[in-house]
Amino acid sequence: MLRILLSIGGTEIMHFQTWQDKAGNAPPLTDPTNGLVFPDLNADGELTQTNLIMPEPTIFLRRRFPICSIIRPTETRGAAMAALNAFTADGLFIGQPSAFFTLLNGLARAADAARRM
Repeated sequence: MLRILLSIGGTEIMHFQTWQDKAGNAPPLTDPTNGLVFPDLNADGELTQTNLIMPEPTIFLRRRFPICSIIRPTETRGAAMAALNAFTADGLFIGQPSAFFTLLNGLARAADAARRM
């Protein structure tokens, strides 16, 4: 968990906290005392989708990427296999056939071996 929090960074942690605790569950309403309107954040489709809270530009990665929040890895060696092992240990893949694990293990090994050119 600490590695994830460090990867996200302070700003993203605060965005997540705000959204998780408050804004993500806010229903649309109008304050009866002053008429202040809190709209339905999902009403207008993709531009106001609630999972796009406080997006940040990612142009430092690639200019064609959309504005979105990102998680920066603090460790990349063996990261794909580590993620697969963690998901498996958490029971995410209970009931999957051995061919499924063979495929995912191959994909994770290939991802861990990949190098940017």
